[in-house]
Amino acid sequence: MIALRALAAAALALVVATGAALAAPTACAPDRLDIRGDWGAAQFSVEIADTPESQARGLMFRESLPASHAMLFVYDQPGAPAFWMKNTLIPLDMLFVTPEGKVQHVHPMAVPGDLTPIRGGDGVLAVLEIRGGLAGAIGIGPGDEMRHPAFGAEAAWACADGDGIAAQ
Repeated sequence: MIALRALAAAALALVVATGAALAAPTACAPDRLDIRGDWGAAQFSVEIADTPESQARGLMFRESLPASHAMLFVYDQPGAPAFWMKNTLIPLDMLFVTPEGKVQHVHPMAVPGDLTPIRGGDGVLAVLEIRGGLAGAIGIGPGDEMRHPAFGAEAAWACADGDGIAAQ
């Protein structure tokens, strides 16, 4: 129960802290991802996995993942990627994202070491892995929107040309 309260407090701090950051003009950057929904907005520092080698390794062998950090798997074209938790030591939430930057599916609390394939459907361009339980604690769900350079001009919440401000 104490761990759940700590996770909820961390999630709330993440949302509150980033709400102010999103209100101010900020440039999109490859190492940062913004997400918004009916619950508010949050910001993550992201590592990009966009090569076969980095995607195969993912977050394997990591013993922890701060609440404000994530890994973004970006593919060359939309598809139906499948994930497993082999050699992954921590539970993760996996957010499957369309080319428009919209969350299509959330797989919560993937079990460390589980070899069962985890799928998010067809038309997935990216997958965001965050600390297990955080999506539920924040309220992230299908339809929420992400802002990152990996999602082009067709994104629901695109980076604007020139100044990096989100197009509304």
